[in-house]
Amino acid sequence: MTTEPLRVWVDQDLCTGDGLCVQYAPEVFEFDIDGLAYVKGTDGELLTSPGSQVDVPENLRLEIIDAAKECPGDCIHVQRAADGVAVAGPDAD
Repeated sequence: MTTEPLRVWVDQDLCTGDGLCVQYAPEVFEFDIDGLAYVKGTDGELLTSPGSQVDVPENLRLEIIDAAKECPGDCIHVQRAADGVAVAGPDAD
């Protein structure tokens, strides 16, 4: 069974700095000096531009979705890469 590629981004305006996302997937999420969470590129570089998206690594799909569901700020958006439909986070059904 193939799974659809996903993308993830963090809305820093809603981020509470709680850190659950970093605990769930430190390979994808990291805090910047402002105390807010951001996504990291495949090279480990922090992407601090608002709305920056990264591909969700196949081996971390569940962790990323769980992070979005558990986030107290409801600021993690997980979307299908193909059509942008939300699968987890504030815009998901």
